[in-house]
Amino acid sequence: MTDESYGTGTGSRHVRTTADAYIDDSTASTAGLLTMISNQLGSQLSNRPLRNRTRPPALVLVAHGSRNPGALATVTELVERIREQRPGLTVRLGHIELNEPLLSDTLTALPAGRAVLVPLLLSRGHHVKHDIPGAADAADHLLTRVAAPLGPHPLLVDALHDRLVEAGWPERPLSERARRRGGVVLAAAGSRDPQSAADTGATAELLARRLGVPVVPAYASAATPDVGTAVRALAARGRDRVAVAAYFTAPGRFATESAAAAPGIAAAPLGTHPALARLVLHRYDNALATPAGAHTRHLATA
Repeated sequence: MTDESYGTGTGSRHVRTTADAYIDDSTASTAGLLTMISNQLGSQLSNRPLRNRTRPPALVLVAHGSRNPGALATVTELVERIREQRPGLTVRLGHIELNEPLLSDTLTALPAGRAVLVPLLLSRGHHVKHDIPGAADAADHLLTRVAAPLGPHPLLVDALHDRLVEAGWPERPLSERARRRGGVVLAAAGSRDPQSAADTGATAELLARRLGVPVVPAYASAATPDVGTAVRALAARGRDRVAVAAYFTAPGRFATESAAAAPGIAAAPLGTHPALARLVLHRYDNALATPAGAHTRHLATA
């Protein structure tokens, strides 16, 4: 079966929307406005009588997977929060590796119909560009779309800020003296894909604007600098009060190692922060709302 915009013709079975354009997401639009739009779209779907509409496509949340048992518990709880925010929507979980259900098994178990795959990933990279579309291609009984990854987006900045505050970062704006001494390392998983670094860098810029201090991206694997190097670089600039923000969706080895390298405040991963469920639904809605002509097969331009 081919996804032709659920009937209007692009000739590929899975598509990824460019309405989630990263430039738009990381600039002027506010998290509140985007949430309002998603809520309105969801309400319009939910409030229409069943006899006058078809069932909405299933939402398949695609997590990476981890050997840390806390990761599976976290993403499972996130799925429940998404269901609470959109009653009546079929929401399923699939993993790229390490945990069950694997994405391929989740897709196989869905009945014939439509599905939108939403990556629980924070930037573009190999999984978003190849692994997830490949699994969508293999699901011959489904018409699928692949949504944008979660980041960058202002809602993620809300979640990162809240996690820092929970770990001890001041809730109120910093004094001038504190701004001169403060800094944050944004610890991310890392990827060899330069677009992944660009996305993480965009989030760092948004968080820096929010906090009023420099925010330096750092990586747990595949890219540089690592967290320790980024901490030392900030210290060399006179920034001796440095916190580490965990740009991870769930607990795992990378999050643990990054926290261990923190000289002081080390925030928890994003986890089940309410902003994540809202953002997942926003990505889902945008994937459905994008016209056929804006789709690309292998996500290269989004």
